[in-house]
Amino acid sequence: MAAIYGGDEVNAVVLDLGTWQTKAGYAGDDTPKAVFPSLAGVVANSAAANGMEVDGQQQQQQQQQGRKLFYGSQELGYKRPDMEVVSPFTADGLLGDWEITQQLWKYALRERLHIDPRENAVLLAEPTHNSREVREKTVQAAFEHLGCPALFLAKDAVLATFSVAKQTSVVVDAGYGCTTVAGVHDGYVLTKSVSRSPVGGRLLNSCLQKAMEARGSQLRPRQTFKRVEKKGFPGEFDVLPAPDAAGLTTSFLAHQLELIVGDIKELVSRVSDVHFVEADNLTVPAITYELPDGNEIQVGVDRFKVPELLFQPQLVRSFPGMADHPLPDGLKGLAGLVVDSVNRCDTDVRKDLYQHVVLVGGTSLLTQMRERLELDISAAAPGGTKVKVTAPVNPTERRHAVWIGGSILASLGSFQQMWMSKQEYEEHGPGLIHRKAP
Repeated sequence: MAAIYGGDEVNAVVLDLGTWQTKAGYAGDDTPKAVFPSLAGVVANSAAANGMEVDGQQQQQQQQQGRKLFYGSQELGYKRPDMEVVSPFTADGLLGDWEITQQLWKYALRERLHIDPRENAVLLAEPTHNSREVREKTVQAAFEHLGCPALFLAKDAVLATFSVAKQTSVVVDAGYGCTTVAGVHDGYVLTKSVSRSPVGGRLLNSCLQKAMEARGSQLRPRQTFKRVEKKGFPGEFDVLPAPDAAGLTTSFLAHQLELIVGDIKELVSRVSDVHFVEADNLTVPAITYELPDGNEIQVGVDRFKVPELLFQPQLVRSFPGMADHPLPDGLKGLAGLVVDSVNRCDTDVRKDLYQHVVLVGGTSLLTQMRERLELDISAAAPGGTKVKVTAPVNPTERRHAVWIGGSILASLGSFQQMWMSKQEYEEHGPGLIHRKAP
């Protein structure tokens, strides 16, 4: 491999390891080829992890550190005794468990894309607030364990900007673990502008679950019951405990429950058109949702109150069981974060930034989110400021905006001299990535 990994014909793949989902596919494609949870099922080797296959897909098993690892939606939903569901991310949204990370990469490339990572350059999306230490560990893991011939790290905010054909914008990336706001100018993140809020899809799911349970709704993971048709009553079912549910771990059941709650949130929630006051919305029409066990629940005011956490984070303490939830002092809603982010940038770019606010991420798909954000920023911005919030109309494009931006970037002819080759890594070490991909 030459020291410069160049040329127009580069077989590049794009990997976006998000806090909820991993997206993988080929540079130049419109959408990722593979999307699966950024989680691993972990079973200690002493536990009984059987070696069966599910739907013909071979289990991804690692026996390092005394544990076996399983990946993919089917494996994570399989009733395996003593299997914990674990994320590779730390509490601050950065990669921490490198064994799981490396195996997620290999699963994406070998099992889902069916390619040899040693023959493909890899563009990895990284959190906008990524640290120097984690960047260097990422480079080391990619070259040493994946064996890829060339690598590039690109920040989420930059890729989201490219996905909507802009070079300067404020990116509001509402994800699962957190919401990140960052200014991007001429394709580079303005580091001083980066703001993060711990309010993301995970917190919204947790508050919705507690609200429903407090109202008497019984939520049961699919793996804990079976439905048996009543004798003499066709079409009517009794819900009985599943006999093989013993041994399922708390983290496994919590993950399965979150899948249900997340589906409820996506189907019934919507952002209030204006600043939400619970007392004024107690009579909003409820929406019916059928649970996996056949029971129906009614979701009323909570379908507006839960999304409002993005705009009024302090509301979290009004949910049952969340009174002591730790939130940073003075944490602002999305509009406040955007205004703070813009104010930390040079005055000559602020006008452009306000006119190019880009909304992306899975949590941004809530109905009326774009319109409400534009309204709130307009109210919080200096008088006379023109505010324009752009969001991809297609839900797939909005959810996978970071990956799509990576696909566009890695397929540009002008980008091909930017790759960091394995030979450069061996000569200069992982620290070179800070110059190759600032």
